[in-house]
Formats: sequence, C-alpha cells, structure tokens
Amino acid sequence: MGLPRLSLPALPLRAWRGLQGLLLALTLLLGLAQAPAALATGPQDFPLAPPAGHVLDTADLLSRAAASDLEKRLAELEQQQVQARLVTLRRLDYGLPLEGLGQQLLERWSAQDPAGTERQELLLLIESQNNSGAVVVSPALAETLPESLLASTGTSTMGLPLREGARYRQASIDALSRLGAVLQGEEDPGPPQLIERLPVESNVPTAEQTANSNAFLWVVVLLVVGTLVPMITWWIFSR
Repeated sequence: MGLPRLSLPALPLRAWRGLQGLLLALTLLLGLAQAPAALATGPQDFPLAPPAGHVLDTADLLSRAAASDLEKRLAELEQQQVQARLVTLRRLDYGLPLEGLGQQLLERWSAQDPAGTERQELLLLIESQNNSGAVVVSPALAETLPESLLASTGTSTMGLPLREGARYRQASIDALSRLGAVLQGEEDPGPPQLIERLPVESNVPTAEQTANSNAFLWVVVLLVVGTLVPMITWWIFSR
C-alpha cells in the first residue's frame, strides 16, 4: 500500500502573476544594489603585468587621436629614463584614494620587473566620476619629483581643466609639461594661473535701471500735465 499523495492547493492566476511580479522586483532591486559595486575599480581590476602601451584608458575617456597624442608624449619621457603611463577609470572602490590606487599599481607592476632593478616610473591617474587627477612616482623619482609637486600637479594643474569641462587630454598634457620641465632640470613653472573673469558690459538695461527710467519718465509727464492743464483751463474760461 503506497503513501497518499499530497497535493498543494492551486493558486488563482492573479495570485501567480502577483508572485511573479514580486520576484521580478526583488531581482531588480538586488541588481541595482550590486551595480555600483561592480562599477567601482580597484587594484584587482588591473592586469598583474604592466600594459604594453603608455595609455590605459579603461574608462574610455579619450578619443583615438587624443590617446595617440598622449602615447607619444609619454613615450618621450623614456629619453630621460622615465617610464610614464596614464590610467583612466570611472570610479574608485569605496575608501580608496586615487593616489593609493596609483601606488598599488606601481608596486604591482614593479614586482614583475624580471631584472629586479628599481625603475623610474611615473603614473598619471584620472577618475571621471569626480573629475579628479593624481600623480604618483616610484621611490627612484621621489627626490626629483617631491610629494608637494605631485600633489600640486594633481590638484591644480590637472584639476583645473578637469573641472572646467572634463578636458582629459588637456589635463594630461598640462601635467606632463610641468613635470617634464622639472625632469629636465628647469624650474617648476607652477600651477596654472586662475584668470579672473570680469563681468561683460551689456547694453541691455537691468531691472533697476528700467525701474529708475520709468519713474523719471512719469515725473516728467506729471510735471508737463501739471503745467499745461492749468494754462489750458485758464485760456478756455478767459474767452
């Protein structure tokens, strides 16, 4: 004698549809909660070996022409025994500063040097979410390019074109020009000078000017009326 079979009560069609909608909503909520974490970038998202080129545009911020131009400019620093690279990303892992990511990348890529020699490495970083820039160097360049210069270059030299229209190529060129001058033994040109924008003169009157003008016009009209009306009245009745 077999065991009796248990059957679940059949749910109405409306109840099944409601349950399916609830499951779909939960799935979407979980996906949205995990999306920001998936978009964040950390050292683990980069290859262990250094990239073959000088530009690693992971955020796809540069056009083909801009990337080619920066590739040439970065390669020119090899004449001074400096291995320079540019890395772009969209957003950082929570709590990780841009300089910290750069230092971890230098350590990761330097560890793969088969010769084991300490190389002069320079790394420019751009994060598009906050339009921020940073510059880090290997210990071999720390004396030539001190921390104060790197901080000023990232915050001011790169920060100004990044904040004014997200000009990624210009920010990189300005940083390379400033650092390149110091590497050649020249004096630090310093951060870009902020240009004070004076208000542009306009021929269109302001609201205050318009109000003053209207008030003056009314005063003139009232004076004219107040003068002419008595004269006309006297002339009429004097006849």
